[in-house]
Amino acid sequence: RSVEEFVPLGDEVKMYVCGVTPYDRSHLGHAMSYVIFDVLRRYLEYNGYKVQHVQNYTDIDDKIIARAQRLGIQPDELTEHYISEYSADMQALNVLPADVYPRATHEIPKMIEMIQGLIDKDSAYSAEGDVYFRVGAKDDYGKLAHRSLDSMLAGARVEPGAGKQHPMDFALWKGSKPGEPAWDSPWGPGRPGWHIECSAMSLRYLGERIDIHGGGADLIFPHHENEIAQSESYTGCVPFARYWLHHGLLQLGEEKMSKSLENIISIGDTVGRYGSDAVRLFILSSHYRTPLTYREENLMAAQRGAQRLRQALELQDVSGKGELDAEPYRGRFLEEMDNDLNTAQAIATLFDLAREINRAHDEGRSMGSAQTLLRSLSADILGLTLAQEENSKEAAPFIDLLIEIRDELRQQKQFALADTVRNRLSDLGVALEDSAEGTRWRLGNDSRYK
Repeated sequence: RSVEEFVPLGDEVKMYVCGVTPYDRSHLGHAMSYVIFDVLRRYLEYNGYKVQHVQNYTDIDDKIIARAQRLGIQPDELTEHYISEYSADMQALNVLPADVYPRATHEIPKMIEMIQGLIDKDSAYSAEGDVYFRVGAKDDYGKLAHRSLDSMLAGARVEPGAGKQHPMDFALWKGSKPGEPAWDSPWGPGRPGWHIECSAMSLRYLGERIDIHGGGADLIFPHHENEIAQSESYTGCVPFARYWLHHGLLQLGEEKMSKSLENIISIGDTVGRYGSDAVRLFILSSHYRTPLTYREENLMAAQRGAQRLRQALELQDVSGKGELDAEPYRGRFLEEMDNDLNTAQAIATLFDLAREINRAHDEGRSMGSAQTLLRSLSADILGLTLAQEENSKEAAPFIDLLIEIRDELRQQKQFALADTVRNRLSDLGVALEDSAEGTRWRLGNDSRYK
């Protein structure tokens, strides 16, 4: 809950981000999370850091089992389908892949090893085939959520468990139930609890201490609180994670967007409609720690914003009347990014730069270096492609042909027919803008000169 200078433990930044539970389509709330941490990673790398990025898949839990049973398929068949779809969604969003994507079902031996170590340290205990973490054994339990054990107990949803010694003790291992997947363990067949998964995967792939741990604000308690407790109790290394970054949640009306609430708007549908740049700008135009409300008009505004940046890059450079000095914009952009990843103000700086590029072009000043800077900051840090969308590429030859016909009609002074071409194109969502340089056309969130 404070802004601190980022100083990594070593030469490599170790970053762990909680991943999806693949039992349904990924939604814009997931896009929000992974775009934010993609930008964080890109910015660290832009500043010369090497980043080791781990993001898990929780590919076994109650929701997966219930959905697979309802569909009459095996849980791994269900998760494989949605992991594949999630990967395609991230590629469409231009999210860089993590270095490692461990799956819970592939990491059972490490979890068992860690659970046994916690039992040996008297931080956990077995009870009727289950194993629970003893929260009373961790004196500072609740330090992430800034809550005492008593206050947590008063407002928490407590997991049932016949063998629990304290109502807030949480499951590290769950004894098997009929018809559910199970793995052998010293405490009998069963499967891991939710929280132990991330601790075990982080320990295996990043070591005992990490630099950055990220996720949504809804994971602060109990998930991340429990990760801290079990990781620090097992290794004795404090703190487990040096910097915690929690983003606000995506709201749809008064509720957060959630698969369990069945109020999701899928990533694939949204990218297909607005383009990846618009989705990224929509997410990044608010500070990562603030909630974000889904509205179609906001995505449409982001789409227009991407178009403005793209148009500034498409202008032909000129020379002869001086050159636009873009360096102050670089400084402003980086200053905002250094201030707790303030992407909203960083993006505002890019729009200011785009406006100056347009002005310099109109005044006959060179703006080539400014365009290079605009493209670099947009692509390298914010992950924007600012490229022609596929639907525009497919339509481009036909639109170009109609514009050529319209030009010929205008030269022949057949203005009524020329206006008919323009109006019909407008009906199809293609806007024409005539200028001394030629006719610019725009389809959806794309634009170009003919």
